[in-house]
Amino acid sequence: MLRRELIKKTALAATAFAFSRDLFANVFNEQLMPYQQESIIKIGSNENPHGPGMAAKKAMIEAVSGSNRYPWDVTTILREKIGKQFNLKKENVVIGAGSSELLGVVSTWAALQKGTVLSPDPTFRLWIPAAKRLGLDVKLLPLTTGKAIDLNTVNNAIDSKTKLIYICNPNNPTGTVIPPATLETFIKNTPKQTTILLDEAYTEFSNEPSMAHLVNEYPNLVVAKTFSKAYGMAGARVGYVLAHADTAKQLSDLQPWANAGASAVSLAGAVASIDDPSFIAFCKQENIKARQVFYDALNEHQIPFITSHTSFVYFDTSGYSKDFRSVLESSNIFGARTFEDGTKWLRLSIGTVSEMQAVAKALKS
Repeated sequence: MLRRELIKKTALAATAFAFSRDLFANVFNEQLMPYQQESIIKIGSNENPHGPGMAAKKAMIEAVSGSNRYPWDVTTILREKIGKQFNLKKENVVIGAGSSELLGVVSTWAALQKGTVLSPDPTFRLWIPAAKRLGLDVKLLPLTTGKAIDLNTVNNAIDSKTKLIYICNPNNPTGTVIPPATLETFIKNTPKQTTILLDEAYTEFSNEPSMAHLVNEYPNLVVAKTFSKAYGMAGARVGYVLAHADTAKQLSDLQPWANAGASAVSLAGAVASIDDPSFIAFCKQENIKARQVFYDALNEHQIPFITSHTSFVYFDTSGYSKDFRSVLESSNIFGARTFEDGTKWLRLSIGTVSEMQAVAKALKS
């Protein structure tokens, strides 16, 4: 009797495990984001509403069972694949837990040299508080009246104490880009003792070329990129920098463990993402369509905006008769926020086409 009951319970447990396993796989295959199952629309952190792609999800699920092992081999494969993308070698690539970690590593490297950091502003500021705590003097430089980065302003601010220049291109939060020829000339003319940290988190959404092809010729250039945005892996935390091999070695020496910040599961997703260019093409086209829906809504309400090369839009609500954020939040749409104190300029991320249609509808109500 006891034996029969034990067999019965074992069979039930096996069935339950198989059911939960298949259910887990089905949830991933449906490509549902958590907030899509709720009535709340979250479009404030420039996350890709479509990702990760199917190939990345499948690879990450399969990698779970191997998470008891350190992913040294996968890290090497990823570095080689990234290097090949940019006609570089794995020695030019440093992996981190998102590009934000690596922006911090570069800040630490600059702090060891003691000096000043220049950065246009507003821009991506997450790395700035830590840089200041490390003893760096961070000088923020104004954008143009069109909310673009003016490299002449940056160039005029460089002196013998300038150890690091941070450039986000396309710029976050304004969505503007620096013409490639102008940026390349700036890189070539910047004093060699000054490091240029070029943040290219959003280039995949634009038609702008990467400046990574210059890293071997200019060891003071460090290009930061990420799988968080176009690849839809913000929560997976995989980023990288591209640099001259000597520069890359100096940066990886500042990591607690070189190239080991990303998990085995995240690395597997990143490798699969590189081999799935069709997903990036899909996300780029969907972003263009959804962004146009938002443009049309802004135009309808005569709200000026900056033409964006990214997955977000920067716009001026000073002439809008209502509180823009409150209008959206009353319809359970969250994410509009300011980056310039004392102004009514806001940034809103681009969601799916249907989500941006919900934004347009909320503005009409």
